[in-house]
Amino acid sequence: MNMTHYMELLAVNQPWNLIIFMAIPVVLAETLAITELYLLFTRKFGGAIYYLNRFAGAVVGLYFIGIIYYIISNAIIPITKAGEWRTAIDIVAVGSYVIAGLPLVWISLQELGLVNKALDQMSKLKIHAICVALFLVFGHIAMIAGMLDPGLLGYQNPHQMMGNGQEVPMKEMPMGNAAHMH
Repeated sequence: MNMTHYMELLAVNQPWNLIIFMAIPVVLAETLAITELYLLFTRKFGGAIYYLNRFAGAVVGLYFIGIIYYIISNAIIPITKAGEWRTAIDIVAVGSYVIAGLPLVWISLQELGLVNKALDQMSKLKIHAICVALFLVFGHIAMIAGMLDPGLLGYQNPHQMMGNGQEVPMKEMPMGNAAHMH
């Protein structure tokens, strides 16, 4: 089966890329989402859950700034320059992953007091909820598209078996090189 660059990134350099690009951001974002629900229902703007929510919101956005920079500079730009996107499925997967981080960056900026300064607590909570929802939508689009076979839209992997059972070496893709983090 063919693989999107999104899935390739998560598959190589095990377990580190999976931890860096999936586990850490998802744990932080889910912590934010769960504590957000608690705050929406209880309106308790103090205590451990409130401060956990603010911490997770600040950290996940800052973390995603690094991820977005890394993905753009080490994947999107080189893959685009080389013309090596694996169909629209690949573009949607990688693009949605980057876009998913933007609402979390906005939450971080809000938590650090850099945006939405004039808003009251409830208005800030609404912004949080909208941003979490946007993250979930784009994050799930990225995961679904990332798991699709780009061959569905005609991509043919240059790494194929010859008739005698020997592999034809595949040209190393930019995301594959970028994904080998040490």
